[in-house]
Amino acid sequence: MRTRNWPILDRLRQDLAQILGPESIRSACHEAGYRWRDRELDPVATVRLFLLQVLHGNTACQHVVHLGRWAFTASAYCKARRRLPLRVLEVLAEQLASKLRSATSTGATWLGRRVWIIDGSSFSMSDVPELRGHFGQPAGQRPGCGFPVAHWVALFDLATGMLSRVAAGPMRSHDMATTPEAEADLAPGDVALGDRGFCSYAHIANLLARGIDAVFRLHQKQIVDFTPGRARAKKGDRPLDSPGRPRSRWVRSHGDQDQEVVWFKPDRKPVWMTAEEFAALPPEITVRELRYRVSTPGFRAREVILVTTLLDPRAYPKAELAELSRRRWQVELNFRHMKISMKMDVVRCQTVAGVMKELTMFTLAYNLIASVRAESAVLRGVAVDRIGFLDAVRWLTNPQPGGDACQILINPSRPDRVEPRVRKRRPKQFPLMKEPRKVLRNRLMGKKDAA
Repeated sequence: MRTRNWPILDRLRQDLAQILGPESIRSACHEAGYRWRDRELDPVATVRLFLLQVLHGNTACQHVVHLGRWAFTASAYCKARRRLPLRVLEVLAEQLASKLRSATSTGATWLGRRVWIIDGSSFSMSDVPELRGHFGQPAGQRPGCGFPVAHWVALFDLATGMLSRVAAGPMRSHDMATTPEAEADLAPGDVALGDRGFCSYAHIANLLARGIDAVFRLHQKQIVDFTPGRARAKKGDRPLDSPGRPRSRWVRSHGDQDQEVVWFKPDRKPVWMTAEEFAALPPEITVRELRYRVSTPGFRAREVILVTTLLDPRAYPKAELAELSRRRWQVELNFRHMKISMKMDVVRCQTVAGVMKELTMFTLAYNLIASVRAESAVLRGVAVDRIGFLDAVRWLTNPQPGGDACQILINPSRPDRVEPRVRKRRPKQFPLMKEPRKVLRNRLMGKKDAA
């Protein structure tokens, strides 16, 4: 294949650009056991064009042909993507994430600790039998009237927004079903931050066994009582025998609405764990429960209860934990960047392997954008979340040479901004599809013939 100039690589740091260099891509192919012929659309060209396609809003394959004035068809490009093994993209994404983790390890931390946000989301895809069978679709939708939906879990760096790892599964799967895979890169000393779906005895015990601390919002079904020395429900008690009593054992108080308690291993195994993993869990763990009130006007939650393994109230004050919990909302903005700004809310491939390739390439592209935003933030002395995401994409994909990251837009600082969750622009007033398209089309044709 003839050598081409890729302006995107010129705008990246040298160590990151090397990951997308020809030698690195060919090395990933060798690691995946992939052999190829020397042609126009070899692995190097295919990976780079795939990246360019995703950075342009996951545009159509036909558009990719026009982006670089290539001498191939959209069909040839689709076949090249199909030939490329998923493992090749996974190797490149893992190398990029590892490089970013190392480069940002000495950056901004929370009380000297690196915090990772774990959360789940979903995305839609084409309505084809293979994807329906693998991922499933929402209940209540008739065949041919809906779209398959995948559930995925992602691990983000709180300070930089960098995406460490993703894991996807069927729509009807709990966050915890794929969380162990997403948390594989957590290291001892890290802190995992998450919402209620990740707050369970088994999850926290697993993290503690790896030397990782946790800060989760307490599950809504968990009973908590901050009364010092209060009684607890005994093992085997029925709900009517000890109504309103928590199962935890009170240890000590760290202040108002702040206590240290012992949680006991539940009797039933979570569905996402194997019997061997459940048997290896300790019989009890010590955690800290605290409650604080939210007084900011416009915020939905008025009272929040947190569970954490950070037991020292002097090193980790209640107010700092409350502020850390508030910053968890940043993960929703990260998901919005990927699903709305990058248009990942609907992926286009019609095979399971193709969908996973798209997800992996979105991960790689997102991290390139995160690296550009982080570099721009350092150069200009502002927080990363103030660097415009869309403008970073435009700067990265600009075909003109030259320019530095200082040209990227800085958004105004608007802490605790409150906006109603409504839409002003009205959608077209078409009815929802409640029958397959073929049935509706035949009905229209029948009316036309009858007329």
